[in-house]
Amino acid sequence: MLTMLRWGYPALVFLCTIPLSAAEVRYATDVAPLLEKRCYMCHGAGQQMSGLRLDQKDAAMRVIQPGNSAASKIVRMVTGADGKIMPPAGARLTAAEIAMLRSWIDRGAEWPATASAAPTLWSLRKIVRPDVPAVRDRAWARNAIDNFILARLDAEGIAPSPEASRATLLRRISLDLTGLPPSAGEVDEFLRDNRSDSYERAVDRLLASPHFGEKWARYWLDLARYADSDGYEKDRSRPWAWRYREWVIQALNRDMPYDEFTTEQLAGDLLPNRNLDTLVATGFNRNTLTNREGGTDPEQFRDEQVLDRAATLGTVWLGLTVGCAQCHDHKFDPIKQKEFYQLSAFFNTQEEANVLAPMPGELGPYLAAKATYDQKRKELLEQYKIPEAQAAYEERLRQATLHPGQLEDADFAYGEFTHTVDNARKVLFMDPAKRSEVQQYAMTDVFIGSCGNAYPKDYCNSLKLGELRGKLNQLNATLPPITYAPVLVENDTPPKTYVHIKGDWREHGPEVQPGMLAVLPPMPPGTPTRLTLAQWLVSPENPLTSRVAVNRIWQELMGRGIVVTSEDFGTQGERPSHPELLDWLASEYMARGWSTRQMIRLIVTSSTYRQSSHARPELEAKDPSNTLLAHMSRLRLPAELVRDQALSAAGLLDLRIGGPSVKPPQPKGVAELSYAGSVKWVESGGADRYRRGLYIHFQRTTPYPQLMNFDAPNANLACTRRERTDTPLQALNLMNDPVFYESAQALAFRVMRESTGAFRDRLTCAFKVTLGREPNAREAERMGKYYDEALHNLQQAPQKVAALFPNRLEGVPQNEAAAWVELSRVLLNLDEFITRE
Repeated sequence: MLTMLRWGYPALVFLCTIPLSAAEVRYATDVAPLLEKRCYMCHGAGQQMSGLRLDQKDAAMRVIQPGNSAASKIVRMVTGADGKIMPPAGARLTAAEIAMLRSWIDRGAEWPATASAAPTLWSLRKIVRPDVPAVRDRAWARNAIDNFILARLDAEGIAPSPEASRATLLRRISLDLTGLPPSAGEVDEFLRDNRSDSYERAVDRLLASPHFGEKWARYWLDLARYADSDGYEKDRSRPWAWRYREWVIQALNRDMPYDEFTTEQLAGDLLPNRNLDTLVATGFNRNTLTNREGGTDPEQFRDEQVLDRAATLGTVWLGLTVGCAQCHDHKFDPIKQKEFYQLSAFFNTQEEANVLAPMPGELGPYLAAKATYDQKRKELLEQYKIPEAQAAYEERLRQATLHPGQLEDADFAYGEFTHTVDNARKVLFMDPAKRSEVQQYAMTDVFIGSCGNAYPKDYCNSLKLGELRGKLNQLNATLPPITYAPVLVENDTPPKTYVHIKGDWREHGPEVQPGMLAVLPPMPPGTPTRLTLAQWLVSPENPLTSRVAVNRIWQELMGRGIVVTSEDFGTQGERPSHPELLDWLASEYMARGWSTRQMIRLIVTSSTYRQSSHARPELEAKDPSNTLLAHMSRLRLPAELVRDQALSAAGLLDLRIGGPSVKPPQPKGVAELSYAGSVKWVESGGADRYRRGLYIHFQRTTPYPQLMNFDAPNANLACTRRERTDTPLQALNLMNDPVFYESAQALAFRVMRESTGAFRDRLTCAFKVTLGREPNAREAERMGKYYDEALHNLQQAPQKVAALFPNRLEGVPQNEAAAWVELSRVLLNLDEFITRE
């Protein structure tokens, strides 16, 4: 159905738990986790407000009357029957949770004598592969996924939805697997293919596409908090950040097993068979924010980076909010503050570096010119007496470090220096003969560029540094470009790690060694390193990594995870809607050699995934969030894909894969919002203007507005699931943003070029390239009326014609072409256009 982008209502997300039958309610698995999540904060071991404690049986029975929920005070408290509802703040118990509590009490409030006061969290239990349930409709179940889904639907008395139309299915898998819509030719070919396995063939073709890596890289880069700038006040660009993005795309296109994918990113520099590729992978943890403001303590922000890396590991691989234990023991989950710092100790042994990481075709020309370049650079530096001046400058910085406050100019210069050179203090005190070329060049460049911060200007002027900078710039232009990669390597003299009292980096508690959370299975014996940590994360003994990973794959394809809170598998997160399915998928992932591509194929070839997304009124009350998956969910496309759809339909999209980030046109004044206007947004030209959204330069302090309007994350923290909002700004974006306006013009040009002059033929062409289908009779009628009205209005206002369509097409009146631009703007603003059905 033709629908304009909706934005006149709030986007509400209902999180509901489907009620269990009375016979299934158990204290250990159902009641205790509920009390722990909602009640223990005020009525647990830590404190007992009003003298009530609910984590011990004898104490809890003061408010529980077994066999009689109506007379139990705890029920009256959580329902507000006595005029005061519990909990007094935060989320109330849902109707399903209250029903479960009532059922448990009415059946005798079974509380085993062996029940622990802190029950084992479901996600920490060992993964045991469950049996695949039998179902009545065996023909519907194409694979084990369908058995689990259908068994639950049967229990609830709900039938699954019919399969979506073939055109819808092709568009669905195209968007989900590559992020690109199918071409009109691909749609026609698929609809003509009558082979029984035509759908599976289409899936395999898309999985083998090089654009598969681009689509699924975006999901991973959200977790990696990828950005092209540092953040904070300076927010300087990171010219080589994209090299890590390149690695992710290539790894996904090779279907690198997830255990290797994990190990290379966390410890690629420690692998016995390490190479440049595994080193580039460590760029995962170079995505932390970097504060380069003058006057800040570099040790403080290095410490913050280390802690961020520990918290990110907890989020990405464990699905636990370990960062909540930075200042004190975790309030809800079994994570001690000491354990958080033990985890951070793994990353306190690393230091940052930039390494030569040439792309194909770069190294030869670079090496051929490098010797001549080095000699001319040396001669220039000696001509201007830089080695002697630089040595004195470095000694001045060392004195400022050892005796702060004695040389004010040097103090300021040292502050600037530490935020310019990687591992600044270590490099400063290093014998210059032992520095790497990158380190020595950086030290020289920082002296030439910031001499005035450490010395009077007259002295710097006497060295003619401005003149030297000009000559060096000319010399640098003669050197063929070469790519570097930001990486992390092991520090040969790592600092000690301490617990921070109340999270204050200046207040040291006891020293700690690298270690894992006590609540998880132990790591192998021996000295713990980042490599043993990475290997332990993907070992069968760890109950979290595979559960967390397959849940996110499911979330990406189905719209929500089996565990909705994909960032939190702890007590405050949601419990899985289909726990047996989650464990089956987790065990299957490992059994298939951690092949992400195979797991995606398994899901998208299931009957569950192939269902129609048409709403079913009878389910609106019973399952408003589609937890049971009785139909497919309609999903607004991610920000980058919204842009890609418009450019693709218009025939403008540049499909080159990889390479540096680009800066397409954006509204004027956005870059000026940065601190002191420090961000320079120099628009990319040519085909770079129309590259995929994945490659748009992400400036943390002033992100590309269209990405933000469509809910892209800010890249400051790991993002496990994007919000999907519905706002007026989105509709305005689609109508008036330069990219979408140009796309509408190009789409009109394409339609008139690729179809005959009849309106219905052109409309059919336009629908196929935008929506992947033909218009129905009602849509054709409505669009025809709109076109006639637009044509009439343009005839009355000829001055608008040239603005809408400045070009001329032979045999096509310009006002007709302009009317097609107006119609194209409508098509690009349709809800269906930016939605995966």
